[in-house]
Amino acid sequence: MTGPSRLSGPSRLTVLAGPTAVGKGTVAAHVREHHPDVWLSVSATTRRPRPNEVDGCHYHFMTNEDFGRMVDRGEFLEWATVHGRDQYGTPRLPVEAALAQGRPALLEIDLQGARQVRRTMPDALFVFLAPPSWDELVRRLVGRGTESEEEREVRLTTARAELAAAEEFDVTIVNDDVRRAADELVSLMRTPNQKRD
Repeated sequence: MTGPSRLSGPSRLTVLAGPTAVGKGTVAAHVREHHPDVWLSVSATTRRPRPNEVDGCHYHFMTNEDFGRMVDRGEFLEWATVHGRDQYGTPRLPVEAALAQGRPALLEIDLQGARQVRRTMPDALFVFLAPPSWDELVRRLVGRGTESEEEREVRLTTARAELAAAEEFDVTIVNDDVRRAADELVSLMRTPNQKRD
């Protein structure tokens, strides 16, 4: 193979979602590093950065006030309050610009956001990232070590509900290996007509 291929014809948005701690960010980071033709949206959030997260690369970290102003101006494609406290959103203009340029575009967002995008962009491809098992999801969340015990319990409760939403998506990818999951995702992005009838 001689370098990354481009989508033929108009570009389509792909939405990647799944339960907390399933590894959405890790899969997206692998896509960013190994498939430079794919454009990845950078979400905005009001939560505090985790260790090694870079503003403008992993997220646009912002205050509640700045986030609220963007909501008021209609500048998000989707936005939600997650786990009852932090806000996340996808700035609209960069997504529209990437699609207009014909680039394969990927949103890595939570389930609430995916549902909002389905209402506004129903022709997008919706991909659910699933863990190999519930026990593995718990192990990943606890092993991450970035949340308090209380936060972990909230996230696990949320994850149980999120797992039940897999049927809403066009395709499910099991994240048992980051490289394999990322390559499967990019392959889907480059293959037309992957939506369910």
